Amino acid sequence: MDVEVAKELGSALAIGLGAIGPGIGIGLIGAKAMEAMGRNPEVTNTVQTNMLLGFAFCESVAIYALVISLLVKFA
Repeated sequence: MDVEVAKELGSALAIGLGAIGPGIGIGLIGAKAMEAMGRNPEVTNTVQTNMLLGFAFCESVAIYALVISLLVKFA
């Protein structure tokens, strides 16, 4: 296997596998937040704030995977 092929494959696997978890996590957070707001509309502001924080934390994991993928590809 050529070194360039290994870099491309490693880069693709790093971002591909690294984005699966955050994607599932963001979906679950959104679904549960909508469910909570539907059951108790009075706490919409609190749930929405916590939901956005959860989205940010999940997205940071995907950004770390992107950085690792770029490091593997170009370093």
